[in-house]
Amino acid sequence: MIEINRREEGDPYVRRLKFKKDGFFTGPEAAHRRQIYKGAGYMDEDFDKPHIGVANAWTEASPAHMHLRRLAECVKAGIWQAGGVPFEFGVFATCGNIPIGTENLKYELAIRDALAASVEIMSKVHLFGGLVLLASCDNIIPGQLMGAARVNLPSIMVTGGPMLAGQWSKGTVVSPDINEAVFGALPVDAISEQELSEMENHSCPGAGACPVMGTANTMQILTEAMGMALFGSATIPAVFADKQRAARATGQQIVELVKQGIRPSDVVTEGALTNAIVVNAAIGGSTNAPLHIMSLGRELGIEIELGRFDEISRNTPLLSSVIPNGPHTIIDFYKAGGVPSLLKELEPLLDPHALTANGSTLADLLRKTSSSHGEAIASLDTPVKKEGGLAVLKGNIAPRGAIVRTSAIKSEMLVHSGPAKVFNSDQEAWEAIIEGGIQPGDFIVVRYEGVKGAPGMKEVMLSTDALCGVGLEGSVGLITDGRFSGFNHGPIIGHISPEAMEGGVLAIIEDGDMIEVDIPARRLNVRLSEGEIGRRLGSWQPPEVKTKTGFLALYAKMALPADQGAAMQSWS
Repeated sequence: MIEINRREEGDPYVRRLKFKKDGFFTGPEAAHRRQIYKGAGYMDEDFDKPHIGVANAWTEASPAHMHLRRLAECVKAGIWQAGGVPFEFGVFATCGNIPIGTENLKYELAIRDALAASVEIMSKVHLFGGLVLLASCDNIIPGQLMGAARVNLPSIMVTGGPMLAGQWSKGTVVSPDINEAVFGALPVDAISEQELSEMENHSCPGAGACPVMGTANTMQILTEAMGMALFGSATIPAVFADKQRAARATGQQIVELVKQGIRPSDVVTEGALTNAIVVNAAIGGSTNAPLHIMSLGRELGIEIELGRFDEISRNTPLLSSVIPNGPHTIIDFYKAGGVPSLLKELEPLLDPHALTANGSTLADLLRKTSSSHGEAIASLDTPVKKEGGLAVLKGNIAPRGAIVRTSAIKSEMLVHSGPAKVFNSDQEAWEAIIEGGIQPGDFIVVRYEGVKGAPGMKEVMLSTDALCGVGLEGSVGLITDGRFSGFNHGPIIGHISPEAMEGGVLAIIEDGDMIEVDIPARRLNVRLSEGEIGRRLGSWQPPEVKTKTGFLALYAKMALPADQGAAMQSWS
């Protein structure tokens, strides 16, 4: 209760203004607020209803988000139908495929924090009672979820869904095929420009996220798995009418969640996040997922150690054979039953008591769910692989950990060693691969691409795509303090912590040093004595900072290291 006295107590003109606890928009003292919304076309009867912010990442600059304007209209229709009042507002969305090959790619992870702040600010200033989030891709989804968790208003996400798979004269084509062709096959004349042009014209046939197990679909699936999207909604293809119906149902449900007072802190519990980690292991999800899960948990006061991902992956079989873990697309995954059928297969490994945005527990929802009915989702009895798709490695190169996607590596590269070829950027490593400077058995080291070094923890995509494009992914390893796209596959190890810019051992590795990796044993080492490592570190000096101004400079100063999620949460 806040009281404002215009004059001294006892003055006959004293007027006390009381802000009622039951709403910010009722009574004469709220006229200054109502006037603004009336100017925007709202009516008197709208002020005693739940006000729902609709955070829309619509943009014309990406097929993944170009259809969200229509989905937002469906959400708003559902909100009106349920007795709420929607207030749509825009948040930005980027596509990481656009800046590949430029230094601007390093913005992609850091934007989570800008997105979270955008949701936080709009929600706080406009006094919303609930939120619906619309997004499709990579860092946009976790950024919005982090913002919703921060304000802790009743919230649900509508994922944009996957696009249909492209088809050309030689069969299915998806966007990772183009990337590998551009940065690997084309420079060494392994593909013609005419073939590339035909692939390019068919790889993205319409709206939705790229239909592979990249970061976009990984995060769409995990959003539903942790209960923040309506059950069965996340992987509905973008162009299906079912997606619009799910959006309308979401609009209706958010009003119910506001009435019941169900908040992200009630849904995204430690059990729910553990479920998400189990699902990520089972789908062979993107290596970026740990960054997002750890950062989201921290917004709600839940600390998740990096080692938890490895522990769960060791005890969770791989059930998904979606590219790059197998031949299928996300459309096949959806046809096999989608997230509900996957969760049904994983039911013995999940926390059944986790509450969902449906207002029901996971156990309640799974009672009505059938098992998988397609090849893209295997069963616990006949998994794709006995262990999950992610491993955390440690050793003298990565005492705080490094991450590898085990589900997308050829078996002969699970244990290997080789002489280091050291590069201080992804671009330098790519040039060496294309020019024939990398031979079978080599071990590429790409450093100064981490949280502080890039800055921004850049996706090391040029060199990884080139290795696949020239056929070296079965004989050459790569380690980096940067990260990877969810498209990338092969014997590539990222997120090395501490990173080179922090004075990690990665900074003092030299050409010819023997790098040794044993993924089943979770080991990553350079064959150097402790004395030699200490001697080199003693004479090491950090290079000049690459970015000294702007948002990335701020990110480099404020963000936590990769093994803690790499978000601007140093204050926590």
